Parts: sequence; structure tokens; C-alpha cells
Amino acid sequence: MADQSTQSIIVNAEPAVVMAVIADFDAYPKWAGSVKSAVVTKQGADGLPEQVAFRLDAGAIRDEYELAYVWDRDQSVSWELVKGQMQKSQRGSYELRAVSEGTEVTYSLTVDLAIPILGMLKRKAEKVIMDTALKELKKRVEGL
Repeated sequence: MADQSTQSIIVNAEPAVVMAVIADFDAYPKWAGSVKSAVVTKQGADGLPEQVAFRLDAGAIRDEYELAYVWDRDQSVSWELVKGQMQKSQRGSYELRAVSEGTEVTYSLTVDLAIPILGMLKRKAEKVIMDTALKELKKRVEGL
């Protein structure tokens, strides 16, 4: 069983603005450094993406995978791996909470790779991925 990693950041914007950026997968290659493409493969009845195919290039880590999403208004979004090349499983979420400075965004991620990797290296990679994702999200939202 893979371990879950969690990090938080404060973004100077309302939760609805933060969630709109999270849901705009077409724009990910413009601001999420390692995401080379993000294509919505299934749209929900509510207009939000239900499944998204990604192509990732993070230097030593390259992967193509598809995630299924569940949205809870401007409060949270969670996802689970549908299929992937390097990953056996991925579960993650963004939880948004309004605070006086804007929105506290908490990112949780659990990844289980198809190839063996030392736990220490895996945790370091997850930390870098999460740290980068949160900082890039903050920069994108606050730059709008």
C-alpha cells in the first residue's frame, strides 16, 4: 500500500477562482511545468471534466495516464487513476477552504508505481511534485 503525502498553501483568491483554474485542464501545459498535454476525454453532465488524459515529462519521469475526477462544487476535487504506463494507482485531491488571506489549498496524493523504487526516493519525488504543483497553481491563480 502506498503512503499518502499532503501539503497546503494559501492562495490569494476566492475558492471559486482557484477551482476554476484547477478545472481548466486545457491550460495546464501553459502553467504546470511537467504537464505536456491534458485532454478531457469525458465531460460530465454538469460541464466539469470526468476523465482527463495526461502526458507528463518531468525529466527522469515520463508517463501517459488518465484520471477520473469527482467534483464537490468549490470545496474539493478528487481523482483516481483509470489507466497509466508507469503507475499502478494514483489517488489525489485538492481540498479548498476559505480563509482571511484567500483560500487554503490542501493537496493530497498517493501514487503506486509499476516499477520498484526506494521509499525514500519516492517520498522525495512526491514532495517535489506536490510542492511544484502548489506553487505553480498559486502563481497561475494570483497572476490572473
